[in-house]
Amino acid sequence: MTHEHGHEHGERAPVRRSELGLCAFLLVLGGLVCVDALRIPDDFTRRGPVGPEAVPMLVGGLLVLVSVLLAVDVLRGGRGQAEAGEDIDPDTPADWRTVAMLLAAFLANVALIGPLGFPIAMAVLFWGSVYALGSRDMVRDPLLAAGLSLLTWFVFDRLLGVPLPGGPLMGVL
Repeated sequence: MTHEHGHEHGERAPVRRSELGLCAFLLVLGGLVCVDALRIPDDFTRRGPVGPEAVPMLVGGLLVLVSVLLAVDVLRGGRGQAEAGEDIDPDTPADWRTVAMLLAAFLANVALIGPLGFPIAMAVLFWGSVYALGSRDMVRDPLLAAGLSLLTWFVFDRLLGVPLPGGPLMGVL
């Protein structure tokens, strides 16, 4: 009788060093994130009962938990499924035009964020990215890009207190 992991009943699955290595890496990474989070000075950034270390501690703790659960699964014989691959032609050349357009949108964002501010620069990045990836709706795409960039700016600048340059919109927003 074959067990669900492909081994005969009663046989132990071979321990896979690479999978345990990943567990160890996640454990160390989670520990480093937690230790680093505890060293964040919170005297000037605390705005309430939750300090700046809360999210990094949560992420670090989850990394440690996942590493332990994964190690237990690997030691019990669990294995990840092999990747099936994609239905692509490996002989097809790379689409350098799309890569160049995405790079141009990113560089435009870098160049515009100082003089025009975050909302306008991010709208250019969002719209340029969807255009590069094939969307050609000239009404919807810029409107969604503007709305998404304004929403992102508002959440970070106003709600989270992360100052982002508003540019010429600073007086309006």
